[in-house]
Amino acid sequence: MEPPEPAPRWRVLAIRIGTRSTERSDVYLNYGLYGEPDGPATVDYFFWIIQNNESTVVVDTGFSEEAGRKRGRTLLMHPSDALARLGIDPDQVRDVVVTHGHYDHIGNLGLFPHARVHMAESEYSFWTSPAARHTQFSYYSEEREIDYLRACASEGRLHLFTGGTSIAPGIQAEEVGGHTPGQAVVRIAGGDRDVLLASDAVHFYEELERDMPFTAVSDLPAMYAAFASIRSRSGNGEQIVVPGHDPDVLVRFPACSQLPAGCCAVITPSASS
Repeated sequence: MEPPEPAPRWRVLAIRIGTRSTERSDVYLNYGLYGEPDGPATVDYFFWIIQNNESTVVVDTGFSEEAGRKRGRTLLMHPSDALARLGIDPDQVRDVVVTHGHYDHIGNLGLFPHARVHMAESEYSFWTSPAARHTQFSYYSEEREIDYLRACASEGRLHLFTGGTSIAPGIQAEEVGGHTPGQAVVRIAGGDRDVLLASDAVHFYEELERDMPFTAVSDLPAMYAAFASIRSRSGNGEQIVVPGHDPDVLVRFPACSQLPAGCCAVITPSASS
C-alpha cells in the first residue's frame, strides 16, 4: 500500500484592515470582577487568506465601510485593495469560510460572487431567526449582510456544516460556539504544527492565556470549553494560534512584503510563534 500523500503546503496571511482604541473594560466580560485597574486596549480587525500554488481560500471578509463608520471603526485598508496588491482576483476565489455572522467578519462577501460560502448550520440558523433581532445580538450584525447569506443559500452557494467540514486538502473548519452559537475556527495542516485561525473564538492572546472571555458571548460555558481545548493543543506544541483581533499577531509573525508595513503577517504550519 502506498503511503498517503502529504498535505499541501499552505501560506496563511493575516491581513489587518482596521483598528480601534478603547478600554480593557470594553473588551473583557465583567472586567471589574478581576480587581484590576482599567487601561487602554487596541482592537485590530483582520481577515485571512490561505494560499498555495494552486488555490486560494478566504476566511472571513472584514467589515464594510458603512458598518465600520456606524460603529466608529477606523478602516486602514479595504479588503479589495489588499486582494489587488496580492494579485488575487476575487472572481476566481472558489471557497470563503465565514466563521460567524458578525458585521466585521462578513462585511464584504459580495466581493466573491462565485465562491462557495462555508458556514456552520447553527450559525446561519441563528442569524436568520427572530432571536437575532434582540439588541444584544443585532448590534453586531447588519441586516443587509444576513440577507446576502440568504441569497447565497438561494443560489446554492451556501454550504452549511455541523461539527466540522473539509474546505480543501489540509484545511478544516471546526464549529466551537461560545462567542456566537456556531462560531467556527479554521485549522490548516501541512507542517510540523497546525495553524489555528481562531477568529473570535479567541480575540486576544490574553483572553486565552488568562481565561478572560470577550464581552460579546452567546454561550459562556462553550466559550470556556473552547479556550480549554485550544490551550491543550497549543500547550502540547500541536498548533500555532492566531487570534481574531490581537495587534500582537503582527509582532509575533513576519511581515508580508506585498502589503504595506503593519498590514499583514505571514504564518505557515511549520512556523514557530
